[in-house]
Amino acid sequence: MPTPTPLLELTDLGVSIWLDDLDRHRIDSGGLAQLVATRCVRGVTTNPSIFEKSISGGAAAYAGDLATLAAAGADTDSAIRRLTTDDVRAACDVLREVWDASGHVDGRVSIEVDPRLADETEATIAQARELWSTVDRPNALIKIPATKAGLPAITATIAAGISVNVTLIFAVERYLEVVSAFEEGLRQAAANGQDLSTIHSVASFFVSRVDVAVDARLDALGTDEAAALRGRAAIANARLAWAAHIESLAAPGWLALAEQGANPQRPLWASTGVKDPAYQDTRYVIDLAVDGSVNTMPEPTLDAVADHGLVLGDTVTGTAAQSAAVWQDLAGLGIIEAEVCEKLEAEGVAKFIESWEQLRATVARAMGAA
Repeated sequence: MPTPTPLLELTDLGVSIWLDDLDRHRIDSGGLAQLVATRCVRGVTTNPSIFEKSISGGAAAYAGDLATLAAAGADTDSAIRRLTTDDVRAACDVLREVWDASGHVDGRVSIEVDPRLADETEATIAQARELWSTVDRPNALIKIPATKAGLPAITATIAAGISVNVTLIFAVERYLEVVSAFEEGLRQAAANGQDLSTIHSVASFFVSRVDVAVDARLDALGTDEAAALRGRAAIANARLAWAAHIESLAAPGWLALAEQGANPQRPLWASTGVKDPAYQDTRYVIDLAVDGSVNTMPEPTLDAVADHGLVLGDTVTGTAAQSAAVWQDLAGLGIIEAEVCEKLEAEGVAKFIESWEQLRATVARAMGAA
């Protein structure tokens, strides 16, 4: 099967296409390898919601391991760590050739620290190191949320030479703090004798959830002015983050790190599945296409782009002023970016904890029946 043209066009543009999904059947059946071969997939992201769906919906694939863990007297959290790290390790192996061919930039698979640790710095650091050691693959990424407590954990984890996917970023201001935490981690890593060229990171900026939150407020206003701003906040927010990224790469602090072999932290567009059926289902891919970015897509979005995506080239560079104007207009209606993003971060942590607890319940039931 030839590579679908829109996905190849995005790849040629410099967009790294990652899959926002993982389950054992996809790995064992060769489905993941097929997506790598035919859909330009160059990485995989996971989160508690994905693992909950994977294990609850794939009982047969996990039955043997669950029975073994139950017989060994494993507790629920230990069982979850065993199942999820096994899946991530196997996915890393599937993507190893991409990792090698890309000079270790892509071919990455992410696994997240327990979301219940979002406000616990030291526990997050400890679990990040544990996950890195347990997965034991150089193309893994450890996901750490960009909460206030997560920022020093990001620094410490990078300083230890561990590659990190910083997740749950909404506000551009918080993203700048993430950049600072990443760079400080690299400085500490260099001081510790780490080879900076082996450390990689992405900063996952959540997209569609911003439109969901802002559009609800606009709809509540019910004015023509509000209606004209529907669906514009999320893309504007991400484009402003990209402008901040480009500016950071020109700063003296980064240039000094780059001279030591450091790799830039790439912005990653997450939550790219469209929530409002009124919107084009490829918009969070096509309208955020720019060289050096990562776009992680749920499979329906990946399929939509492959089927009818119209790649327009670079749709991000040079859009900062226009994007800032969108948020200025929203502020004129009382919709403030900082307030929206602060609430989204809290809701994001709560949703991941809820999914984690659902996963714990699923695994506990399965082990009890094993």
